[in-house]
Amino acid sequence: MTGGHARAAAPHGRPSSAGARGPGPAPTPDGGAPARRDAGAGTGGRTGGLRIVRLANFVTGRSGGLRTALRHLGEGYAAAGHDPVLVVPGRRDADEHHPWGRVVTLAGPELPRSGGYRLLTDRRRVARALADLAPDRLEVSDRSTLRWTGAWARAHGVPALMVSHESLTGLLGEWGVPDLVRRRLADRLNRGTSRSYDRIICTTGWAAEEFARIGAPRVDLVPLGVDLDTFRPDRADESLRERYADPTEVLLVHCARLSTEKRPELAIDALAVLRRAGVPAALVMAGDGPLRTALARRAAGLPVTFTGFLPDRSAVAALLASADVVLAPGPVETFGLAGLEALACGTPVVVNAASALPEVVGPAGVATYGTAESIARAVSRLLVRPAADRRRAARARAEEFGWPAAVAGFLRAHAAPVAA
Repeated sequence: MTGGHARAAAPHGRPSSAGARGPGPAPTPDGGAPARRDAGAGTGGRTGGLRIVRLANFVTGRSGGLRTALRHLGEGYAAAGHDPVLVVPGRRDADEHHPWGRVVTLAGPELPRSGGYRLLTDRRRVARALADLAPDRLEVSDRSTLRWTGAWARAHGVPALMVSHESLTGLLGEWGVPDLVRRRLADRLNRGTSRSYDRIICTTGWAAEEFARIGAPRVDLVPLGVDLDTFRPDRADESLRERYADPTEVLLVHCARLSTEKRPELAIDALAVLRRAGVPAALVMAGDGPLRTALARRAAGLPVTFTGFLPDRSAVAALLASADVVLAPGPVETFGLAGLEALACGTPVVVNAASALPEVVGPAGVATYGTAESIARAVSRLLVRPAADRRRAARARAEEFGWPAAVAGFLRAHAAPVAA
């Protein structure tokens, strides 16, 4: 795990159940063109229900904000009387039923050095799967490798929408594309997306800005939600906190994949800055990813604990609620569900001002630019506030984001009934 004095991981509960009835046979799409179906066809007899087929790439098998969002949206679609089907890549084919709908997994290659992301790369196979599923609506959560499905939907008479969680301009910047080139390239790609899909849903104003820049029509702003029952302030656990920090220390938490785009090294470097300034702080790095070994070396000599992946959501909630401040230093964070979950637990968040998170955390956190020194200063600013005040403000902000409102917004964009 670590080098030097970086702390060892502490155990955290048991893995949560997958919730499936068990994997069924692999999908065997026949490749035929789908008949345009009346509302309610294929939905188990539920009057007025639509089959909403959702495609997503860059979903890990265990965690992630996109995975969480897809689950909650699927549960909401089903509760409204619709038939949600999710198609994602995985290690092997599977066809499973969950409380959030049917999940069809198609074997896809792993993206190198991504820490587990897989892709749906076989267009013919995805098209055959879509033909077999015969959607009434198509919803796509990948603006890069799955953009071609908009043309498929149009050719087959299926209304389709693209979900934009991220800023393509920001992503191109992270990949080193020069400013002038990246804006032109993002604008060209976004115009193509706008032409290919009936509607675009942006989950933040940050993501919507680049569509406004090109005058794209039919763009809806629909914020995502947070599970306010699982993530709440009374999850705080003093004995859990004592695993990581003594009573005199400030407990910081970074809860995200340990991958390049999350910039997790900034959390460790900010801890070093704080301790040099005399602030007694300790840091928990919750999550796993390709940078873990390098980060453990970087943390040598500092009070840093690497927990690895935490499969139990209640354990994650307890950790977030027990922290003093949560750090989210990634410059291309989208809606930032982990940050919003921290707020729901009553814990303020320091976020990167270049990301979408400033508009999400609002006055319940501090936005700053991505240097260790600025993050350390932001932590100190939050700690000056009385603990009760900052925790109350965090929870109040989170309560502005509920999943029922998000589900209703997505269904309206689909022109689908919101209630059963």
